[in-house]
Amino acid sequence: MATEGGATQSKISAERKAAVARARSALETIRAELCEALAAEAPTEALRAAHLRMAKLHRSTAHCHLTAARLQDDYAGRLAQWAGQRGTPRPRFMTGVAEACGTGSAALTLVSAASEQLTVAASDEHARAAQELEFLLGEGPARDAAAEVRPITAAGAALAHRWPGYGPAVTELGIDKVAAVPLSLSGACVGALAVFDPAPGLVGTDSFIEIAEALTRSMILGPDGEPDLYGAANLRAQVHQAAGMVSVQLDCPVADALELIKAHAFAEGVSARSVAERVLNGELRLG
Repeated sequence: MATEGGATQSKISAERKAAVARARSALETIRAELCEALAAEAPTEALRAAHLRMAKLHRSTAHCHLTAARLQDDYAGRLAQWAGQRGTPRPRFMTGVAEACGTGSAALTLVSAASEQLTVAASDEHARAAQELEFLLGEGPARDAAAEVRPITAAGAALAHRWPGYGPAVTELGIDKVAAVPLSLSGACVGALAVFDPAPGLVGTDSFIEIAEALTRSMILGPDGEPDLYGAANLRAQVHQAAGMVSVQLDCPVADALELIKAHAFAEGVSARSVAERVLNGELRLG
C-alpha cells in the first residue's frame, strides 16, 4: 500500500537522522571536553572563563542533538510497530514529543512575523482542537510564547483571566493547564511548543526546553530537518488563500476577511480549514 510505503520511507529517514544526530552529539561532546581542557591550562582567569563558556555551549548543543536522536528513534520504533498492525492510525511524530514532555497532548506551531499561525502539528485531536482555538480567537499560550519569546503557563481560573476567549473555550475541551515555550534560534523566534495538562514539575525544566530546542535546530531549521514533521503538519495556506478570495468579494482588507473566516468557523464549531475549503469550492459566500 502507498501509505505503508510512505511509512517505510519515514522510518528509514528517522533512523538516518537519529544516527546523524547522535554523531553530532558525540562531536559536540568532544569539543566541550577540549574547551574544558584548555580552560584548565588557561594562563588568565578571563581566558579560562571564555573556554568554559564555549564548553557549556558545546555541551548544550550535544544535549540538543541527543534529544533529537531520541525523538527520531522513538518515531522509527512506533512506525516499525505500526507496520505489523492493521486498521490502526499511522503514528504521529508529535505523539512521541508529547510523551517526552510527560503529557498526552502537545502541539508545535510555526508563526509569521505578525504572530499568525502558519503551520500546526499536533500529537492528537485534543491538542489540534486547542491550537485551532488559538487560531480562531487570536490568543493563547503558543501565540504569547512566540510573541514574548518566553515560557508561558496558566492553569485553572488563570486561563480565563489571561485569555478571556481562549481560556473558557479550552476549559470546555477538558484542559485545565497549558504551558508553552518559544522555538527560537539565534534570537529569532519561529513558533512555540505547547503542552496541555503537563505532568507536575515539567514547566521550567531543562528537558522541556531541550525538547523545544531539538525541534527547532534539528526538525525545523536544521540542514537535515523535517519541517512538515513527516507530513503531519497542517498548513494554513488554504485559509489564507480563502481570505484573499473573500477580500476580493467583499472589497475589504485581507486581514478583515481572515477574521471573518475565523469568526464563521468558531460560530459553527468547525475548523477554519473546513470553512476555507467551502469558500474556495464556491459552496460558501461570507458577508
